[in-house]
Amino acid sequence: MQRVYMDHSATTPVAPEVVKVMVAYCTEKYGNPSSIHSFGREAKMALEEARGQVAGLIGARPEEITFTSGGTEADNMAIIGVAEAYKKKGRHLITSAIEHHAVLETFEYLAKNGFELTVLPVDEEGIVSLAEVEKAIRPDTILISVMHANNEVGSIQPVAAIGALAKERGILFHTDAVQSLGKIPINVQELNADLLTMSAHKIYGPKGVGALFVRKGVRLEERAYGGGQEKKRRSGTENLPGAVGFGLACELAGQRLEEEAERLRKLRDQLLLGITERIPFVKINGPLGERRLVNNVNVSIQFVEGESLLLGLDMVEIAASSGSACTSGSLDPSHVLLAMGLSHEIAHGSLRFSLGKQNTEDEVAYVLENLPKIVERLRTMSPLYDKAKQSGLSLKRG
Repeated sequence: MQRVYMDHSATTPVAPEVVKVMVAYCTEKYGNPSSIHSFGREAKMALEEARGQVAGLIGARPEEITFTSGGTEADNMAIIGVAEAYKKKGRHLITSAIEHHAVLETFEYLAKNGFELTVLPVDEEGIVSLAEVEKAIRPDTILISVMHANNEVGSIQPVAAIGALAKERGILFHTDAVQSLGKIPINVQELNADLLTMSAHKIYGPKGVGALFVRKGVRLEERAYGGGQEKKRRSGTENLPGAVGFGLACELAGQRLEEEAERLRKLRDQLLLGITERIPFVKINGPLGERRLVNNVNVSIQFVEGESLLLGLDMVEIAASSGSACTSGSLDPSHVLLAMGLSHEIAHGSLRFSLGKQNTEDEVAYVLENLPKIVERLRTMSPLYDKAKQSGLSLKRG
């Protein structure tokens, strides 16, 4: 039996090259970057090299990169930091209904503490309208935050246009690029981003480290007090092995980005086509083509529960997801799919495959061999499926 991992949007295996360099900075080059002796200077040089590697992947300057413990902390740092630093200018904030919970819950916290929040709707493909953004802007708006690409349905947002609009109106723009980093080209200048969130473990780097791009001149309220590391934005001894690993992961991602994106795009389309051809009553969630992340497949399979599908797949050693890994323990349907207009019933049958560099055509074929059998077995227990077949309804395939 094959063992197939197709949950790379949840996390990725650490690249061997990354493991090797991290071990060296755990066992041989273990100095504190704040120390003035040779061990510390060596560590400081490595930290700054890693900062440059992260900056290089997104077209930023090294001094604009702040290392964090991951995407969640970077989102919190950006949103709360801007809100507190600019609250005398205004207290109105804008975000979208399909953001990661690290963004949504941070905005909800601010809304309970003296700020006003506008949550933008999305269309049926999970994409924010520029016109809706413009309509939501007020004289007291200080921050707009719209993710670069959605983690569940892979919809790539018009962030460059949103950022340009924000810039024109004198509003700061933040984008969560945790899912798009290393999969599609990112340039903070072209995206007109003032702040951009990243995470290492989505691009074959280690867990527990991420980064926040902060454009020069943007103020953030200090959130952690102590030794003043990371330009006083994040006090505490830096996670040197993690930062070095993240830096190398970014460098490797940049070297392979175009070639790997094309390979994943082909596998994605094979999987999408195969599912819709082999299984009746399937809806593809999210856009097709260039507006979808190259590695994302998200479908709703009617008359079955997503959790049951995952258990069936796991029994044949296939790892997938019913949505965001951060909420996979919840029985509630995806907030992203609901925002796109899907009913609770359809949203409950959602399934996400997210492809990565070790996936092959043979593995796609293995999934397409097993998934229809699992669906058919589960549907034999569904009276609604029997009624649908007997009624002669046309099959929904996307």
